[in-house]
Amino acid sequence: MLKLIQLVILLTLSVAAYADHHRSDNLPVSEEQRLLALFDEIWDYEMTTSPTYATYVGYPGQDDRWADVTLEANAKDKEKRRQLLAQLRNINTDKLNEGSRLDWLLVEKSLADQVAGSKFPGEFILIHQRAGVQQDIADTLTMMPKRNLKDFSDRLARLERAAGYIEQNIQVLREGLARGVTPPKITLRDVPDQIRNTIPEDLEQSPLLSSFNNYPASIDEEQQREINRRAREIIADRVYPAFQALLNFMLEEYIPGANSSIAISDMPNGEDWYRHRVRYFTTTDLTPEAIHKLGLSEVKRIRSEMDRVIAKSGFSGSFEEFTQFLRTDKQFYMTSAEALLTGYRDIAKRADPELAKLFGTLPRLPYGVVAIPDYAAKSQTTAYYWGGSIENGRAGYFYANTYALDTRPTWEMEALTLHEAMPGHHLQIAIAQELPETHPLRQNLSYTGFIEGWGLYAESLGEEMGFYTDPYNKFGQLSYEMWRAVRLVVDTGMHMFGWDRQKAIDFFAGNTAKSLHDIEVEIDRYISWPGQALAYKLGELKFKQLRAHASEELGENFDIREFHDQLLNRGALPLDVLEQRINDWIASQKN
Repeated sequence: MLKLIQLVILLTLSVAAYADHHRSDNLPVSEEQRLLALFDEIWDYEMTTSPTYATYVGYPGQDDRWADVTLEANAKDKEKRRQLLAQLRNINTDKLNEGSRLDWLLVEKSLADQVAGSKFPGEFILIHQRAGVQQDIADTLTMMPKRNLKDFSDRLARLERAAGYIEQNIQVLREGLARGVTPPKITLRDVPDQIRNTIPEDLEQSPLLSSFNNYPASIDEEQQREINRRAREIIADRVYPAFQALLNFMLEEYIPGANSSIAISDMPNGEDWYRHRVRYFTTTDLTPEAIHKLGLSEVKRIRSEMDRVIAKSGFSGSFEEFTQFLRTDKQFYMTSAEALLTGYRDIAKRADPELAKLFGTLPRLPYGVVAIPDYAAKSQTTAYYWGGSIENGRAGYFYANTYALDTRPTWEMEALTLHEAMPGHHLQIAIAQELPETHPLRQNLSYTGFIEGWGLYAESLGEEMGFYTDPYNKFGQLSYEMWRAVRLVVDTGMHMFGWDRQKAIDFFAGNTAKSLHDIEVEIDRYISWPGQALAYKLGELKFKQLRAHASEELGENFDIREFHDQLLNRGALPLDVLEQRINDWIASQKN
């Protein structure tokens, strides 16, 4: 899974290079230039209004700021996006070349989705167990560059402004509470401890301070001491009191008054809100009703495969007894966090040399495997991927959860590594960031159906790469596929069809071998992030469908390496656009 709700792809080439490329076409230049200028405007607007996002992708000049989350700023933002959409639709697409028409289509779709979603009160949903200001500040400080004195000055300036950012969040949350628009209460239960973990009594243990290290040689020891002194002073005098105010607000007002219902359909205009989110995340026109039915069908199909693997393993008990065995037998659990991370790293290094068999194009950006920070691990899912930045000199990272080692079985590690690292998220995102002569706005568009569908499809490539050779790891891969099929059922069940939390937990536990802790964290994730979890399985099914279609149509001329390159060579796409592009490629290959 991807950190920061929207997965981003990095800025790699200058806008000038993009413009030079298009000026070389023998086509009317004016519309190309108008489109490029508008893309510049949209991109700059995105970066200046989302400064932590700018830091993430390596856009310069924003590293000392936080976003303005006030309701006034939000209203202006909604109007600005409507204006930008109108300007984009005024472009004459008949005068664009093929590549620019695709870029126009994708940016138009992104803006149109944002404008369509602006009628729903999402600006009030600023905090829950998976995200919010209680995690943003430490996470952002951690990912900031450390190249020179200016970088550390920006870090101090951003830290100085953190108290105001926290106060803005409190004001908006308070207004949302008055309007009855809050996250479900169950998703807030761990937030107080997350805040406390950020402001421990011993300031030296605070994650707010942990990134003030690894100074470059250009910063001498005296300067380092002064930066650290100033950081401690800001944290103690300004940031700690602001977080304490947030903690008091959460305990005394927000959590007691938060909505008890887990369903987004119980919110104002909630059913339409959920349907919009389903379309947005899946990039399909499938209804919640159709997705629920498809999920039940997939659960039944995968369950049959699981039963065959159990039989092959020689286990003589029931499905429930087998999953209990996988959840509890000590042979399936590491005894230290470092051993778990070492295991993931070993799988990653075994995967790397197998990639050349399946891909013609491989990324240059490296990646690593690290632990999810302790202050957030309890409420986080099993793992997530955090993209790198060539501009900031940061590798991509697969973050693995080392909290509660007795809930992290070894039989899930192969599938999880292939999903988060290679050939999953890191491969797809790093290839996209290295696309030549592509506007940064286009590079950074994110489609969950494609991105997470690719991650799940990547898991299915494991057998071709020499993984899943014993029945336990194979069952782990099927359990992960079942996990995503279960999502189709429980997400729609809770948000549209009246399922309570316990019914969702029971359905999940009855069909997978995941630990109860993981299941509860997952269910609470779907409660706090309606519709997002549907994208994985629907995207995977589309990738598999396109592979089967291409293989059938091309026969002995089907080249899996070329097929995979075609899937990835334009970055993330809506699933309907991807299907059309692959069909066009198949036709060109046949001709």
